[in-house]
Amino acid sequence: MPGFELFGDAERNSVKDVLDNGVLMRYGFDGMRNGHWKAKELERELQNTFKTNYVQLVSSGTAAVSVALASAGVGAGDEVIMPTFTFVASFEAIMMLGAIPILVDIDSTLTLDPKAVEKAITPKTKAVMVVQMCGSMGNMDVLKSICDTHNLVFVEDACQAIGGTYNGKPLGSIADVGCFSFDFVKTITCGEGGAVVTNNSAYYLHADHYSDHGHDHVGNDRGAESHPFLGYNFRISELHAAVGLAQVKRLPEFLDIQRRNFDIIRAELSQIPEVEFRTVPEGGVESCAFLNFFLPDLETARNVSKAFKSNSIDACFHYYDNNWHYIRKWDHLKNLKSLFPITEEVKNGLKYLETTTFKQSDNYIARNLSCLIKLSWTEDEVKERAKKMAELIKVNL
Repeated sequence: MPGFELFGDAERNSVKDVLDNGVLMRYGFDGMRNGHWKAKELERELQNTFKTNYVQLVSSGTAAVSVALASAGVGAGDEVIMPTFTFVASFEAIMMLGAIPILVDIDSTLTLDPKAVEKAITPKTKAVMVVQMCGSMGNMDVLKSICDTHNLVFVEDACQAIGGTYNGKPLGSIADVGCFSFDFVKTITCGEGGAVVTNNSAYYLHADHYSDHGHDHVGNDRGAESHPFLGYNFRISELHAAVGLAQVKRLPEFLDIQRRNFDIIRAELSQIPEVEFRTVPEGGVESCAFLNFFLPDLETARNVSKAFKSNSIDACFHYYDNNWHYIRKWDHLKNLKSLFPITEEVKNGLKYLETTTFKQSDNYIARNLSCLIKLSWTEDEVKERAKKMAELIKVNL
């Protein structure tokens, strides 16, 4: 990761095809586009890639989460259980619907702890959203069982996990509805873009309409389409879809490079007894977008993180001190800093953040370093990087 490192003729030719054709919007203009439908082509490719019945492209991964939740009937006052470790988009997408994000602890998978999920369920709970952070998964069978038992919508945010699998199924395709991001730093990119994937025909139909102002997309006359319900504009453009179409066809190539680089670094670090790797549930295969490992304590993790930066080992994140990905630094959420009024229902629903501590999450995130695996490294560069990382870790233990 990420796909932007390996742009080439395939991406340029696909975009040129759209520009030469002259229709940049994914809907309408049937007579002008001469059979060019990049978004539709990309949706078909993604159906094959993710082994799922339906794919709806949208404008971003954040949009995908909101559209997925809305399509499953999540709305004002509903509670959505989510992890303390994720990107800020997760709670933003929930709150945009007037729903309430209920944050719970992670475990050594760096995703939802099933025990914490069960404790957080209330009569207002509508959905559980597992976030497959940094290319790996939670205990999917257990989480799915919890959702089935309590009649909850199971949502899978696989924005960082394209290429990972669980019991042979692509991550993102396992829950009731899944979400992907194709922004500039994902394994495959559209520049900006996302997708909702599902095997539920009703959820798909809702996503198709909701993401385009409620248009039903019946027939080929844009002006004659009806609006079965309210919607918003989360459309992707043909230009963005064209980039993604070229990239998704290169996904096996990207994943092979990613896994090679991941394996080289992991093999080197595995020789250090004090280094422990994240838990991957039985049957799970990481996408290898990131290598995640635990060090003995917070001080060691901070020292190693600083040493990496000082020695040009870039893109290794210590999320405990990160503003974007962990609750510890989400003051704008905890203090409800908003440009628009937040309803009393949501304010009351978030009061738990004033007193709740997440010691279990702190324990894992404080000790964790998460290193991005780049595609542009040569094999020799990866080997040199791995040795340098191991040396710096040993010096700081």
